Amino acid sequence: MLSILIPTFNYNITLLVETVHQQIKALNVPFEILCYDDGSVNNEIITENKKIENLENTTYKILEKNIGRSAIRNLLAKEAKFEWVLFLDADVLPKSDDFIASYLKHITKTSQVINGGILYTEEKPMDSELLRWFYGKKREALSTDKRNKKPYLSFLTLNFLIKKNVFKTVSFDEDIPNLRHEDTLFSFHLKTNNINVKHIQNPTYHLGLEESRMFLKKSLESVDAIYLFLNQGLIPNNYTLITKVFFLLKKAKLHYALASIFTTFRSSFERHLLSKKPSLYLFDIYRLSYLCYLDTN
Repeated sequence: MLSILIPTFNYNITLLVETVHQQIKALNVPFEILCYDDGSVNNEIITENKKIENLENTTYKILEKNIGRSAIRNLLAKEAKFEWVLFLDADVLPKSDDFIASYLKHITKTSQVINGGILYTEEKPMDSELLRWFYGKKREALSTDKRNKKPYLSFLTLNFLIKKNVFKTVSFDEDIPNLRHEDTLFSFHLKTNNINVKHIQNPTYHLGLEESRMFLKKSLESVDAIYLFLNQGLIPNNYTLITKVFFLLKKAKLHYALASIFTTFRSSFERHLLSKKPSLYLFDIYRLSYLCYLDTN
């Protein structure tokens, strides 16, 4: 019936696994939980995670070396034995007690991909994590209606159900560098293969907030990935909002000015974005100007 697939790296997944295990065990359906550790080096976390091996139909497998986010997801899906696979990131936790039941309830004969959505806690985190929290609440924690209006662009890989034979068609691209935006490329493959994505209200909380400095670093890595996708023709110019605006600027030859803004004001941008009241509008300019900078250097 269902394979629950959880990739992890230096993260304690015991609460997540115990939660979903309790839920699916109560439903009395065939299941397995596969947790693959992508070469963690934190022995304390590994010791804690090994406790889940005592749970029925649950596997905790440690890979000898880190193979990356795309490859480990593909490996999990390949070794899953059931028709439906549920991907959960290590740093999420279901909001409801009927999280698994809700997914199973939405499966129909025509279902291919079902996305449950993501939430962030209402309680503000510490100041050093505010940027990630603000961004997540405004840009990722969208209503079901909003997500279904743009089913591919609003697709996130933290919490989704997919039919195994569908995944074989649109598996994660292992040829791209282990940067960011593998979910963007995955969603584009879903779109080009005319695979139906249904968004439902069945969210998990995203708990693993990075510190703002790390989030800024990862944000620039995400832009690096998008620029690589564009150069290699992996996504069309207008697939995401940032690439659409970038090419409008480039057509008007205004991208040189934006590139100059990045080099001139980068430090100022980062000081503000690391403050207690970061502006997401400024964050957008920060990333867009960096994309222009990449194209002119």
